[in-house]
Amino acid sequence: MSNRTSVEVFPPGEFIREELEERGWTQGDLADILGRPLNRINEIISGKRSVTPETAKGLADAFGTSPELWLNLENAFQLSRIKKSDESVTRRAKLYEKAPVKEMIRRGWIESSTNIEVLESRIMDFLEIKTLDQEIRFWPFAARTSLSYKKPTPSQLAWLYRARHLSKAVTANKFNEANFKLAIFKLQQLLHAPQEIRLVPQILAECGIRFLTVEAIPKTRIDGACFWLNPHSPVIVLSLRYDRIDSFWHTLFHELGHIKNRDGLNNSYETLDTDLIGKDAAALADKPPAEKAADKFAVENLISQDKLENFITRVSPLYSKINITRFANNNNVHPGIVVGQLQHRKEILWSQNRHLLARIKEVIISAALTDGWGTVPSGL
Repeated sequence: MSNRTSVEVFPPGEFIREELEERGWTQGDLADILGRPLNRINEIISGKRSVTPETAKGLADAFGTSPELWLNLENAFQLSRIKKSDESVTRRAKLYEKAPVKEMIRRGWIESSTNIEVLESRIMDFLEIKTLDQEIRFWPFAARTSLSYKKPTPSQLAWLYRARHLSKAVTANKFNEANFKLAIFKLQQLLHAPQEIRLVPQILAECGIRFLTVEAIPKTRIDGACFWLNPHSPVIVLSLRYDRIDSFWHTLFHELGHIKNRDGLNNSYETLDTDLIGKDAAALADKPPAEKAADKFAVENLISQDKLENFITRVSPLYSKINITRFANNNNVHPGIVVGQLQHRKEILWSQNRHLLARIKEVIISAALTDGWGTVPSGL
């Protein structure tokens, strides 16, 4: 028997029966040849048992064909028995490409449903789109052609939309430049002690900035973001991906730099910050101007760079706990902030002086509207 395919789909047993007739063999003969029980051969021929790879190899050896022929016949037959493809599978796959559905359900961002139409509707409402084919544009005030150097992933966009939904529940004054400058001064008075971070949401709200924290979705590498609900309502959201004082303050002031420059409002730059802190931070040379400006605003407002340069000249490479702490106290900042800037400058390794990097997550989430870490805001 030569390899062949049929336009009509028949079970492999029909072709086995033809081969037996051509050779004048009985089913018992084939059972003896293959070394299989007669009842098993009968079940394969009658279509009650599928052709396995092992059986396909035996049939190929017995009839002088390829094993692939019998496996293909079996697969074609099984597929033909499925009368109609499950449309919900295709729709669900498209939905999972659009958003991290499982994670959103786990975090309580949307309710689960076995009805695909209901689930689609909930995802579209969450992402503020009318169809799943619609392009998602999170920054409504940015130009159509974005200058962002990192296109947000579906998971990152979902995190941003969650932040925007929650931010509408945060009370804040109308934003203005004069109050913004005063807020920067007030924040600088908090840099010396981790517990003072609890005052951050109130100070920002007074100057017109809504502040909240949202735990990042795994593998999104988000540190923070800045966006505008309207021209008078900027929002800062932090993920607290690194629970350390230097990360908190640098990310916060980085986002404040974006607000100062009105990124995403008066220009087309989309301000989602990933890999902002730590060993994964992108090289300064690779960052676009808006990111460089925000970084510059952060480091200069946290520590006088002239004083830091002077400290480095005097102390390098002997960065002891005593030296760092003394310099920090003289500049009214926490030693962990000094460590963070020294690490960023590559003056010390990321593994050095880590005992000075105070944890701050519990302090800030007790004072700010927070989503994540086992909690879901109620009534929103």
